[in-house]
Amino acid sequence: MDQITIERWTAPDAARFAQRIVRNIEKVLQGKHQGVELALAAAIAGGHLLIEDVPGLGKTMLARALAISIGLEFRRIQFTADLMPSDIVGGPVYNPKDGSFALRPGPAFSNVVLADEINRANPRAQSALLECMEEGQITLDGQTLRLPEPFLVLATQNPIDMAGTYPLPEAQLDRFLIRLSLGYPSPEVETSLIATQQFEHPISHLAAVCRPVEFAHLVANAKNTLISPEISQYITAIVAATRKHPGIRFGASPRGTLGLARMARALSCIRGLAYVDPAIVRELAVPVLAHRIIVQTQGAQAKPPAALIQEILASLRTPQ
Repeated sequence: MDQITIERWTAPDAARFAQRIVRNIEKVLQGKHQGVELALAAAIAGGHLLIEDVPGLGKTMLARALAISIGLEFRRIQFTADLMPSDIVGGPVYNPKDGSFALRPGPAFSNVVLADEINRANPRAQSALLECMEEGQITLDGQTLRLPEPFLVLATQNPIDMAGTYPLPEAQLDRFLIRLSLGYPSPEVETSLIATQQFEHPISHLAAVCRPVEFAHLVANAKNTLISPEISQYITAIVAATRKHPGIRFGASPRGTLGLARMARALSCIRGLAYVDPAIVRELAVPVLAHRIIVQTQGAQAKPPAALIQEILASLRTPQ
């Protein structure tokens, strides 16, 4: 792509730059264009991403490729049953020479943190990320330490019915801006993987295509994307309907309203729009809101969260 003067980005300029990042990630993760766009949109919107699927479908590769492509400091934490909170955020370390203690920052002190298989850790370790994700800070030994900016958690998890997994608490699920499921690749893509990974994985040669200053301009461009009053009302109506639907026990909070608006701005920016289109809001409703609601579990009418969100979308008038 030709060099863009980042001080004078237009919507098409930002889209061309964002699509360069998307294409770079797709060198590693083929056939998942929408998932890659949504993952990048979450990063631009300053939110955290939860990728849920069975093992072997590229969850970790997507997280690594995104971190590498946007050129930020990257750390990986492998969540296991014996993981301790101090393994994530750090803590005081004893110095036997002088008998003193010094704070040792954990791997959470990074721009992009990959929490791999987050639901294989116990709830105590999972909750260590709550303050990081919501406040952008960590409290250690009575001291409050700010995390680097930007700060993004990319978490992967296996389906909760698999052996050795712990479901994430609702409070932590609500901290994730978006939840994705990649799904199985098409037969054509799966066949091509045999050739492309014959000798080594493409991630080994992946390089950054974005500098931090450029990513910051992309973030600023997304924040300036227009949301009309009609679209704001539409977003609010979708979230409000989750609190009234008979199949939903607890609806989405205002954090869901703000998250849907932020994601809509970011995805519009990636696709070259200077405004938020209602079709983008409808596309994002399930990945942004489905993990934030608690469905009714009694009776034969119980439905999965995604189906309930689709019912709500069908019942509301889409603004022009």
